[in-house]
Amino acid sequence: MNVIDTAGARAQSLYFEDDGATPNSRYPVLWYRLPLEPAADNASAFEGLFSAHRWAPLWRNGIFDYHHFHPNAHEALGIACGWAKVILGGEAGQRVSVRMGDVLILPAGTGHCCIEHSEDFLVVGAYPCGQESYEINRPDREAHKRALARIAKVPGPDQDPVSGTGGALMMQWR
Repeated sequence: MNVIDTAGARAQSLYFEDDGATPNSRYPVLWYRLPLEPAADNASAFEGLFSAHRWAPLWRNGIFDYHHFHPNAHEALGIACGWAKVILGGEAGQRVSVRMGDVLILPAGTGHCCIEHSEDFLVVGAYPCGQESYEINRPDREAHKRALARIAKVPGPDQDPVSGTGGALMMQWR
Protein backbone atom coordinates (compact mmCIF):
# COMPACT_ATOMS: atom_id res chain seq x y z
CA MET A 1 0.00 0.00 0.00
CA ASN A 2 1.12 3.54 -0.77
CA VAL A 3 2.07 5.50 2.38
CA ILE A 4 1.55 9.26 2.57
CA ASP A 5 4.53 11.28 3.76
CA THR A 6 3.33 13.68 6.46
CA ALA A 7 6.76 14.64 7.81
CA GLY A 8 6.88 18.40 8.18
CA ALA A 9 3.24 18.78 7.15
CA ARG A 10 1.89 22.26 7.83
CA ALA A 11 -1.68 23.40 7.52
CA GLN A 12 -3.04 26.67 6.17
CA SER A 13 -5.92 28.06 8.27
CA LEU A 14 -9.05 29.51 6.65
CA TYR A 15 -11.72 31.28 8.69
CA PHE A 16 -15.35 31.76 7.70
CA GLU A 17 -18.03 33.87 9.36
CA ASP A 18 -21.57 32.75 10.07
CA ASP A 19 -23.74 34.22 7.29
CA GLY A 20 -27.10 33.56 8.94
CA ALA A 21 -27.77 30.47 6.81
CA THR A 22 -24.45 28.59 6.86
CA PRO A 23 -23.16 28.48 10.46
CA ASN A 24 -19.48 27.82 9.72
CA SER A 25 -17.32 27.68 12.85
CA ARG A 26 -15.11 29.67 15.19
CA TYR A 27 -12.49 27.02 14.36
CA PRO A 28 -10.58 27.32 11.10
CA VAL A 29 -10.72 24.99 8.15
CA LEU A 30 -7.29 23.37 7.97
CA TRP A 31 -5.78 22.77 4.55
CA TYR A 32 -2.82 20.45 4.20
CA ARG A 33 -0.96 20.06 0.90
CA LEU A 34 0.84 16.73 1.05
CA PRO A 35 3.28 15.40 -1.55
CA LEU A 36 1.47 12.57 -3.29
CA GLU A 37 2.36 10.83 -6.53
CA PRO A 38 -0.31 9.38 -8.81
CA ALA A 39 -0.95 5.80 -7.69
CA ALA A 40 -3.82 3.37 -7.90
CA ASP A 41 -3.98 3.04 -4.12
CA ASN A 42 -3.96 6.69 -3.00
CA ALA A 43 -7.47 6.31 -1.61
CA SER A 44 -6.30 3.34 0.46
CA ALA A 45 -3.34 5.41 1.65
CA PHE A 46 -5.68 8.17 2.86
CA GLU A 47 -7.89 5.60 4.55
CA GLY A 48 -4.84 4.20 6.38
CA LEU A 49 -3.63 7.66 7.39
CA PHE A 50 -7.02 8.74 8.72
CA SER A 51 -7.63 5.45 10.54
CA ALA A 52 -4.21 5.67 12.22
CA HIS A 53 -5.32 9.00 13.76
CA ARG A 54 -8.77 7.88 14.92
CA TRP A 55 -10.78 9.26 12.01
CA ALA A 56 -13.11 6.76 10.34
CA PRO A 57 -12.86 6.79 6.53
CA LEU A 58 -16.46 6.18 5.43
CA TRP A 59 -16.65 6.87 1.73
CA ARG A 60 -14.87 7.40 -1.59
CA ASN A 61 -16.53 9.72 -4.07
CA GLY A 62 -16.58 13.44 -4.90
CA ILE A 63 -17.91 16.48 -3.05
CA PHE A 64 -21.60 17.36 -3.47
CA ASP A 65 -22.33 20.07 -6.02
CA TYR A 66 -24.68 21.94 -3.68
CA HIS A 67 -23.93 24.00 -0.58
CA HIS A 68 -24.15 21.91 2.56
CA PHE A 69 -22.64 21.39 6.01
CA HIS A 70 -22.61 18.79 8.76
CA PRO A 71 -24.18 19.95 12.05
CA ASN A 72 -23.13 16.90 14.05
CA ALA A 73 -19.64 15.98 12.80
CA HIS A 74 -16.28 17.32 11.71
CA GLU A 75 -15.07 16.08 8.31
CA ALA A 76 -11.72 15.37 6.63
CA LEU A 77 -11.58 15.30 2.84
CA GLY A 78 -8.48 13.65 1.35
CA ILE A 79 -8.03 14.31 -2.37
CA ALA A 80 -6.79 10.97 -3.72
CA CYS A 81 -6.92 11.83 -7.42
CA GLY A 82 -7.63 14.77 -9.72
CA TRP A 83 -8.54 18.34 -8.90
CA ALA A 84 -11.58 20.46 -8.05
CA LYS A 85 -12.76 23.99 -7.44
CA VAL A 86 -14.67 24.19 -4.19
CA ILE A 87 -16.50 26.96 -2.36
CA LEU A 88 -15.89 26.90 1.40
CA GLY A 89 -17.90 28.91 3.91
CA GLY A 90 -21.29 29.11 2.20
CA GLU A 91 -22.58 30.79 -0.93
CA ALA A 92 -20.55 33.97 -0.32
CA GLY A 93 -17.53 31.99 0.86
CA GLN A 94 -14.08 31.50 -0.65
CA ARG A 95 -13.30 29.59 -3.83
CA VAL A 96 -10.32 27.28 -3.50
CA SER A 97 -8.66 24.87 -5.89
CA VAL A 98 -7.72 21.50 -4.42
CA ARG A 99 -5.65 18.77 -6.01
CA MET A 100 -4.31 15.30 -5.37
CA GLY A 101 -2.57 15.20 -1.99
CA ASP A 102 -4.62 17.98 -0.38
CA VAL A 103 -6.58 17.40 2.81
CA LEU A 104 -9.33 19.76 3.97
CA ILE A 105 -10.39 19.42 7.59
CA LEU A 106 -13.78 21.04 8.08
CA PRO A 107 -15.10 21.82 11.54
CA ALA A 108 -18.79 21.00 12.07
CA GLY A 109 -21.01 23.61 10.44
CA THR A 110 -18.57 24.62 7.69
CA GLY A 111 -20.24 25.06 4.33
CA HIS A 112 -18.76 23.39 1.27
CA CYS A 113 -19.75 22.82 -2.36
CA CYS A 114 -17.92 21.52 -5.42
CA ILE A 115 -18.35 23.79 -8.46
CA GLU A 116 -15.99 22.12 -10.94
CA HIS A 117 -13.80 19.01 -11.00
CA SER A 118 -11.68 16.79 -13.20
CA GLU A 119 -13.15 13.53 -14.47
CA ASP A 120 -10.79 11.53 -12.26
CA PHE A 121 -11.58 13.52 -9.06
CA LEU A 122 -11.71 11.16 -6.07
CA VAL A 123 -12.05 12.06 -2.40
CA VAL A 124 -11.87 9.99 0.78
CA GLY A 125 -14.24 11.33 3.42
CA ALA A 126 -13.50 10.65 7.09
CA TYR A 127 -15.01 11.61 10.45
CA PRO A 128 -13.67 11.47 14.00
CA CYS A 129 -14.41 8.17 15.71
CA GLY A 130 -17.83 8.53 17.34
CA GLN A 131 -19.09 10.94 14.66
CA GLU A 132 -19.66 8.42 11.87
CA SER A 133 -23.41 9.12 11.68
CA TYR A 134 -22.98 12.52 10.09
CA GLU A 135 -25.96 14.45 8.75
CA ILE A 136 -26.15 16.72 5.74
CA ASN A 137 -27.87 20.09 6.06
CA ARG A 138 -28.33 22.77 3.44
CA PRO A 139 -28.05 26.43 4.43
CA ASP A 140 -31.36 27.53 5.92
CA ARG A 141 -32.07 30.76 7.79
CA GLU A 142 -35.13 29.30 9.51
CA ALA A 143 -33.26 26.26 10.86
CA HIS A 144 -30.10 28.24 11.66
CA LYS A 145 -30.52 28.46 15.45
CA ARG A 146 -31.17 24.72 15.71
CA ALA A 147 -28.06 24.01 13.65
CA LEU A 148 -25.96 26.27 15.90
CA ALA A 149 -27.20 24.42 19.00
CA ARG A 150 -26.28 21.06 17.47
CA ILE A 151 -22.84 22.25 16.33
CA ALA A 152 -22.06 23.53 19.83
CA LYS A 153 -22.45 19.97 21.15
CA VAL A 154 -19.98 18.34 18.73
CA PRO A 155 -16.88 17.25 20.66
CA GLY A 156 -13.42 18.01 19.36
CA PRO A 157 -11.48 15.17 17.75
CA ASP A 158 -8.87 13.21 19.71
CA GLN A 159 -6.28 13.74 16.95
CA ASP A 160 -5.53 15.65 13.78
CA PRO A 161 -6.33 13.24 10.90
CA VAL A 162 -3.03 14.08 9.17
CA SER A 163 -0.52 14.69 11.96
CA GLY A 164 -2.02 12.94 14.98
CA THR A 165 -1.63 14.45 18.44
CA GLY A 166 0.94 17.01 17.27
CA GLY A 167 -1.06 18.41 14.36
CA ALA A 168 -2.43 21.87 13.67
CA LEU A 169 -5.92 20.81 14.67
CA MET A 170 -4.80 20.03 18.21
CA MET A 171 -3.36 23.54 18.59
CA GLN A 172 -5.99 25.57 16.71
CA TRP A 173 -9.23 23.83 17.67
CA ARG A 174 -8.80 24.04 21.45
